[in-house]
Amino acid sequence: MKKLLIFGMLVFAGWACTQQREISQSQSELSSVSIDSTEYQIIIIDPEFERWFLLNYSPALDRSNEYYRTFNSIGVSNWNDYLNRGRYSRVIGSYIHYNSALDYGMDVNRQLYWYFKYIEDNYRIRLLR
Repeated sequence: MKKLLIFGMLVFAGWACTQQREISQSQSELSSVSIDSTEYQIIIIDPEFERWFLLNYSPALDRSNEYYRTFNSIGVSNWNDYLNRGRYSRVIGSYIHYNSALDYGMDVNRQLYWYFKYIEDNYRIRLLR
């Protein structure tokens, strides 16, 4: 339970952090352009997940970013629903803020998807279906 609470807090902190905006000026036009370079990161503290991931993931199983985003939306919806109903409280202890319209990047989406698969395999909690 402690590990999941810490994991949840780190997930939220990683998603909440943003990178600075860069402002550049064109010398010929003297206009300023703002570039939003937001990067997201997910940190999973559970040491069992890292070992499980290394044993179960291979590049041959990799999918597209859209695939991961679609299933992460389902997984987050089920996760938050279980949390609100008080089910699986020993595993699910925090709310996940995930906006499927945002592109968190391939690495974050892949890692979140595989974390949901890890929860499904180890705790028999249906998240991605």
